[in-house]
Amino acid sequence: MSKHKQVTSKAIAYGILKAVGIITGIVLLLFFLYKIQSVIIYLAFASVISLMGRPLAVFFKKRLKFNDTSAAVCTLVIIGLIFTGFFTLFIPIVIEQAQVVGEINLKNFGDDIEQLNRQASAYFNFGEVSFVELMRRSDLIDFINFRSIPDTINSFLDIFGSVVIGVFSILFISFFLLKDSKLLEGSLVALVPKTDELRFKNAFNKIKRLLSRYFVGLLLQITIIFVLYTILLLVFGIKNAIAIALIAAIFNIIPYIGPLAGGLFIVVLVTTSNLGMDFSTFILPKLIYIVVGYMFVQLIDNFINQPVIFGNSVRSHPLEIFLIIIIGGLLFGIGGMIVAIPTYTALKVIAKEFLSEYKVVKKLTKDI
Repeated sequence: MSKHKQVTSKAIAYGILKAVGIITGIVLLLFFLYKIQSVIIYLAFASVISLMGRPLAVFFKKRLKFNDTSAAVCTLVIIGLIFTGFFTLFIPIVIEQAQVVGEINLKNFGDDIEQLNRQASAYFNFGEVSFVELMRRSDLIDFINFRSIPDTINSFLDIFGSVVIGVFSILFISFFLLKDSKLLEGSLVALVPKTDELRFKNAFNKIKRLLSRYFVGLLLQITIIFVLYTILLLVFGIKNAIAIALIAAIFNIIPYIGPLAGGLFIVVLVTTSNLGMDFSTFILPKLIYIVVGYMFVQLIDNFINQPVIFGNSVRSHPLEIFLIIIIGGLLFGIGGMIVAIPTYTALKVIAKEFLSEYKVVKKLTKDI
């Protein structure tokens, strides 16, 4: 009996030590991942770029008979040119807004704001609110600390340096992911038990194919919305229509919240660019037409673009996608909403490969 108790106590002690060791290992792993979070972010961005460029790289290799290095370089150059072209669209609006700020007459600007306030309040029969008084009540002037400007400039320079390093790192990693499509797969397979290697490779390749289609679809969605927004703003003679349309289209990356932010961005720019004009006869009618056009574009996107592009690319029902995005937002905020669809797609593929005997998994993954 005493010998049995001794064996039992040893087993318990061994179990406790094993549990402590596992917990310690998990804590150390999480701490390590926290310390290298920048590298993980670079790897994530590089993976997205490589997935978006995968169809192009395959085209260069199979159709034009490029070798791996040439195909990767050409793909990155084309992606770089596209992003550079988009970025240059922002330059005119930044320069113009900087000139406006530099030439602004604070007294006239305040008078224009107050005039707009009076006209809008009279039109909608609201009580007039003084913007100056609102600033005083909100202690906004006290909040602005001009002594912190040098620190702000230094912080900006630090951020700029980090961005340069980040861009170089992302491009460097993207090149090797495009050059050797098996690089990431081989690294991850090393962590998988020998018996599960084949199923893991099948799941990884399927995830790569579906996510590649998803990110290409996302780029196509943004492009379509950008074109429609540009047409809308050009029709009503809005300055820098292309740049404004691009910014508003990029907001659509954030599901549901992004379109609202993009619409608010357009409304604010249109309103502030027409200060001094009559509210009821000029500003309000233009805003109404633009908002109606904006809502029409959103209807096209919600009922045509998204079901066709995302439903076909990730093989999920629109209601399924909606629920996953909402759950991602509730759990992790805006970031969760952005990564909800690709994460859910990856989990579905893994579940189908490793848990296909369960009825609910069969139901959810029947189209994959």
